[in-house]
Amino acid sequence: MTGTAMTRVALVGGGIIGLSIAAELLERGADVTVYDSAPDGSDGAWHVAAGMLAPGGESAFEYPHLTRLLEAGHELWPSFAAGLGDVGYDRAGTLSLALTADDAAEAAREWKHQKLTSLTGSQVRDLEPAISPRVRAGAYAAAEHQVDPRKVVAVLRARLAGRITQRQVTELSEVDADVIIVAAGSRTAALTGLPIRPVKGQVLRLRGEPGLLKHVIDGAADGRHVYLVPRADGEVVVGATQEERADRMPTAGGVHDLLRAALDLVPGLAEHELAEVTVGHRPGTPDNAPILGFLDDDRRVVVAAGHFRNGILLAPITARLIADLVLTGSADPILDAFGPGRFR
Repeated sequence: MTGTAMTRVALVGGGIIGLSIAAELLERGADVTVYDSAPDGSDGAWHVAAGMLAPGGESAFEYPHLTRLLEAGHELWPSFAAGLGDVGYDRAGTLSLALTADDAAEAAREWKHQKLTSLTGSQVRDLEPAISPRVRAGAYAAAEHQVDPRKVVAVLRARLAGRITQRQVTELSEVDADVIIVAAGSRTAALTGLPIRPVKGQVLRLRGEPGLLKHVIDGAADGRHVYLVPRADGEVVVGATQEERADRMPTAGGVHDLLRAALDLVPGLAEHELAEVTVGHRPGTPDNAPILGFLDDDRRVVVAAGHFRNGILLAPITARLIADLVLTGSADPILDAFGPGRFR
């Protein structure tokens, strides 16, 4: 169904994808209701996400069509963030680090793919003095930014006040609307039959004096990959494990691996408080690309899920593409590679 003011749209899922779509639709005149089973955010991937906006690194060796979508999402973030207000959007850039010679040899392929210039350990420490003297090499990606997903979701929820209902939708037949958009993360599988699985990730939050780090750190330390995302208030998000598991149990091994890699790269983090250990689930698909488009020929149900590691980066472009689809009935050609039909 197409239209604007009279279109009743139900969003099943209140994470950053669902809320971004709902806010876009509301702004464009649709009558929107969001059904969210856990509005406190405890069940959402966004609650755990660090907020790295890195289209190059995420797409390097993945689904080929994904690169274009990630870059389109990245281009929208400056205006999207400006429209939201203070959401921790930071353009300082990302430093990629390699602790050992083996780490450097592995990272060199990625840096070459992204057309980044390699830096010596000394050059890295000129940019970020807190980096360990043991770090062998690095590269600077000026275009890779960050945002605080928790702040983004708080702003979006405030804009949608009165339109969010706490409810667990178990069957789409329960929902009365002209159009239903399923943006329920890995729970989308049970509602649609699509192959979206939960991929467990453990993330730490450290807190200390602000200013230890200026850049996002994306590093490898003795084969352990870790990212460090510093916030202006002194928080540093450390992540993330990636496990093909559906449980919510933080593990000693996961925490140990993250902390060991983080401290090998930035020894000064040893003085920070370990303030939070969180477990979340990225919604993964067989090809690691999102599922975006009409579920069936009746064009009443739209799917916007399966964003895996890229939910934050792809939130604004997903909102625009899905709102266009719902309100005009026609799909942007960029969606051709991401339709639900590829798995049916």
